[in-house]
Amino acid sequence: MSSKKRRHPRAPALPSEDDIALFRQAVVGVQPITTDRVLLELPPPRAWPAQREADDLSVLAESIRGPLSIDLRLEGGEEPSFLRAGLTRQVLRDLRRGRWVSQGQIDLHGATRDVAHDLVVEFLHDAHRRGIRCVRVIHGKGLGSPGREPVLKGLVLRWLMHRPEVLAFCQARPHEGGAGALMVLLKPATRD
Repeated sequence: MSSKKRRHPRAPALPSEDDIALFRQAVVGVQPITTDRVLLELPPPRAWPAQREADDLSVLAESIRGPLSIDLRLEGGEEPSFLRAGLTRQVLRDLRRGRWVSQGQIDLHGATRDVAHDLVVEFLHDAHRRGIRCVRVIHGKGLGSPGREPVLKGLVLRWLMHRPEVLAFCQARPHEGGAGALMVLLKPATRD
C-alpha cells in the first residue's frame, strides 16, 4: 500500500507593490460600471386591467350577437323602458310617474358582470316569491368604467327583459337614481 501525501493547493500569492502600482496606472480615468446598490428583486410588471378588458370584450360580443328586443323602447328621449306584450301603456306611465312605490332594491356597484347577473336573478326571484311588486335595480352610471360608459346598464336591461317575473321597467326618477337605476314592476305572486 503506497501512501500518497495529499497536496494542498497553494494559496495565491498577494500582489506586490509594483503590481498594484502598475494596475493603478493602467486604470487611471476609468469609471466603475457598478454602483454600490444591489438590486435584490426586479420591480413588478405594470398592472394590466385584464378583467376589465375581458368584460369590455364580452359586452361587445354580446351586443353584436343579440339584437335588442323590439319591446325595449326608447320613450321620452333616451330613457330605456320595457313593457311586456299585452299590457297597456298606462302601466308604464304609472311606473314612470312614481305611482308604484319601491319595496326593495339591489345595488350592483362594484360587481362584475357574472356576479351582477347572479345577484339580479336571485333578487328578482326572491322579491317575486315574497309578493313584492315594485323594486329598484341600481346599476350605476358608469362613472368609474372605461370611457365613463356604464357596462352593467345594457346588460341589466337585457337580463330584466328575459325574466318572466318582470312586467315592465323604466329609468328611475332623478331622486331615485336617475340614469343609474331602473324601477321594475313584477308580476303578482301566484298563490299555491
